[in-house]
Amino acid sequence: MSSALADAARKPADSRTAPARLAHERYFSDFGSALRYWRDKRGLSQLRLSAEADISQRHISFLESGRSQPSRELILRLGTVLDMPLRQRNVMLLCAGFAPAYQERTLSDPEMAAVRQALEFMLAQQTPYPAIVVDRLWNLVMANASAAGFFRWLLDIDAHGPLPGDGEFNVIQATLDPAARRHLLNWQTIASDALHWIQREAMGDGPQSEAQALLDTLLALPGIEAASRTPNLESNALPFVPLRIGKAGVELNLFSAITTLGTPHDVTVHELRIETFFPADPATAEWFKARAAP
Repeated sequence: MSSALADAARKPADSRTAPARLAHERYFSDFGSALRYWRDKRGLSQLRLSAEADISQRHISFLESGRSQPSRELILRLGTVLDMPLRQRNVMLLCAGFAPAYQERTLSDPEMAAVRQALEFMLAQQTPYPAIVVDRLWNLVMANASAAGFFRWLLDIDAHGPLPGDGEFNVIQATLDPAARRHLLNWQTIASDALHWIQREAMGDGPQSEAQALLDTLLALPGIEAASRTPNLESNALPFVPLRIGKAGVELNLFSAITTLGTPHDVTVHELRIETFFPADPATAEWFKARAAP
């Protein structure tokens, strides 16, 4: 893969090294604005939220205006009622001057050994077809051998070159880059679906977040914004959106399934996505089986 494409798929250094304690400053200016944002996002009036959280409407109003300060327990209760992602519950706590309630560990942490083993097991079971683990912004975390070979082939990465699996390589950005998407026969549809995921994360994070920065980067790629605004009116007999690839005389048709880990109490685990790819026709299945054969 060209160095330009590799660099384009990597996260900016400042987004990786920014201190966690400053996270709330990138999202909301204070607790009241954060609470108001999430209440509006969930479509709840102050009266409805007060009923769901079992506190007075007057107290909700005072919290949003800054006239009252919440307790740590109240913030966690509101986070549950508003069904907020764990990362955003931590942001709310930081906005109010409290320490985060949910840890954000890496998969190399000894306490995450069981999670990593489970992920490795799921990836291995998908062989000979690709399977990857990504974070909420589709930065690559893990990949099975089939996925590594597939990405090297699709993105023109040297067969002996490293495939970043430390969260620095963004799968969506790499595949939608003009240098790679020429192999995606239905890239407009793929782009529209991919942007939907990132837009949802950006809406959840609020302004000036990493998700919004990634969305802006993707929309700045040639043709992506126009593709995102064009509805797909094709009549398709398949019950899914296929990933159609054409390269070097090879045509592949795939579809994917996305899985999350249940009942997480860690920000990292809560945000992991396991994407498994399946062949949509016999020829594609045979191509992957042949590549996996000794």
